[in-house]
Amino acid sequence: MKSSSITLVQVNGQRMYGGPPPGWVGEAPPLGSEIYIGNLPQEIYEDTLIPLFQSIGKLYEFRLMMTFSGLNRGFAYARYSSKRIADQAIAQLGSYEIRPGFKILVCRSTEKSELALDGLPVFLEKDVLEGVLGDITTGVHTVSLYASPTTDAKNMAVVKYNSHRAAAMAKKTLCEGVQVIYGCPFTVDWLQQSMRQKLQTGTLAKPNSIPHPELPMDVKPEKPAPSAVHCLQLLCEKVKLGQPVYQIKFLSQGTCGWLRFWYWVLIPKHGVPFTGYSWLAGDKLIPTDKYQQAKEMVAMRILKEMGYIVD
Repeated sequence: MKSSSITLVQVNGQRMYGGPPPGWVGEAPPLGSEIYIGNLPQEIYEDTLIPLFQSIGKLYEFRLMMTFSGLNRGFAYARYSSKRIADQAIAQLGSYEIRPGFKILVCRSTEKSELALDGLPVFLEKDVLEGVLGDITTGVHTVSLYASPTTDAKNMAVVKYNSHRAAAMAKKTLCEGVQVIYGCPFTVDWLQQSMRQKLQTGTLAKPNSIPHPELPMDVKPEKPAPSAVHCLQLLCEKVKLGQPVYQIKFLSQGTCGWLRFWYWVLIPKHGVPFTGYSWLAGDKLIPTDKYQQAKEMVAMRILKEMGYIVD
């Protein structure tokens, strides 16, 4: 493509133009603006394909799937600036004879844009998760919480992105990082078709939550539960162990925004200090917030190790 102004980039077995193209201003096009192009001759390339599909309207992105030998794999994807232009391309170029004997197939692309994050803690609220994902990925459209279909007392999030590419990049980012949030390991995968059907029919269970005992109408709700740091402090006072002394040192930041830290906590009359490593989500927190969140995670872990919290 040196003879034109089109610049191509080779990424994971595909050659890409745009995403966004030069001069693009604003957000990426919405879902439904990408088309699938099939039945391509293997020796036809972007110098023919891109001008053809640009004749319908403005292209945001064009992806041609390639073999190791340099031939195309017979199909490509074109993403337009709007759904309307994508519809026009399907109507005008479907069954177009691109070479004698080669009528191409053009139809709507079934873009994967939803990820399933399973194994999330029940105390993780939707707005908090949205904030975490917004910090470490781009293009989050919606976040929905449901009960985990695989693990009791855990939740699953269905995260919809504004494009397949944004979802794929988010999946890569999350899988490359340490898959732990607030001390709980979780899994990341594409939303499976069976789960999507349950989502569409409304048969996915509501998210689990921390149980709250029902109170009589004339009894006022108690104040919110104290933090883990405060609980550990009260426990140490009650059994006369002495007040915990915390040392926390932040070590490194992962590729997707997780902060690794080391901790050492001495409870004077407990004998052996508690020490270890953990991860904290939130690279945009101010230093004080980082320290307090890390301290809270450590206190929670110590309470579990001492047998006062059961998973």
